[in-house]
Amino acid sequence: ANVGLAIENGGWEDESQLQEQFLTRKGFAFNADKPGMMEQQADLFKSALSKVDVTFQNLDSSEISITDVSHYYDSDPTKVVQGLRNDGKKPMSLMADTTTANAQVRTLSETVRLDARTKLLNPKFYEGMLSTGYEGVREIQKRLRNTMGWSATAGEVDNFVFEDANSVFIEDAEMQQRLLDTNPNAFRDMVTTFLEANGRGYWETSEENIERLQELYAEVEDRIEGV
Repeated sequence: ANVGLAIENGGWEDESQLQEQFLTRKGFAFNADKPGMMEQQADLFKSALSKVDVTFQNLDSSEISITDVSHYYDSDPTKVVQGLRNDGKKPMSLMADTTTANAQVRTLSETVRLDARTKLLNPKFYEGMLSTGYEGVREIQKRLRNTMGWSATAGEVDNFVFEDANSVFIEDAEMQQRLLDTNPNAFRDMVTTFLEANGRGYWETSEENIERLQELYAEVEDRIEGV
């Protein structure tokens, strides 16, 4: 649906734009009277989605998690369904982890929390990424951006995820300097993501944190521009 692309580059006004994009790009169906051909059937797609009680995705790789890439939330219809249902109720969102013989089904919110704790907020993960240098910082930033993607499509990211990430990567002066020195462009994007998450209502935090981020953005921008 290219929802992921819009979120990755910040090129969206509000959630209604993402939802309309999802419906427009995915609302096609095969026509029995025209074998092999697909036609846009947006009304039929909307009608089907308006009756959905549960959304489900399958996590089929232990190497690629739900915030490693954008295609998982790009295909997530949670808020789309909520907007189409007559009662405005959000459907239950489930994620199946079939990466081991002991397959488990968790709620989407549980899966996001697990992913954040094992990757983005895990010292073993982010220190491992930082040890690779320039690209490692970009990978950390990409994971933060994809986490925000789940806020946009499903609203299933707990506030503590952004708050703890801010503590790890922004409040810690030494970490902040490492990120800036290693990849200033990715670090600027990270600061932007935090500010965007707050601005879009996905992260509630103190005015002090926001002011720090705004000042930091200006400082990083000046450094990149050579001011």
